[in-house]
Amino acid sequence: MIKDYITKFKDNVNGTFEVLGGFFICLNIWDVWTSKTVAGVSWIAVAFFTLWGFWNLFYYPKLGQRMSFLGSAFVAIANVVWLVLLIYYGGVL
Repeated sequence: MIKDYITKFKDNVNGTFEVLGGFFICLNIWDVWTSKTVAGVSWIAVAFFTLWGFWNLFYYPKLGQRMSFLGSAFVAIANVVWLVLLIYYGGVL
């Protein structure tokens, strides 16, 4: 009983961090979208964290961590949007 509560608490804390991370990524999206410029950020780093986000979509359900899964979905989607904007406005392609 206590072990289940602790596990759920850890999932809720991690899920909260994931959701907050998604909101911070949205601030980066907004900055690139409004300025139409890219400076000081590597698209390669964002690509890495995007892949990590998609890994979490596979990994968290296996652990039964619903909140972490939902938060990581937000992070993964936000990172994809940010990555596309970085590539487009950064002149990578």
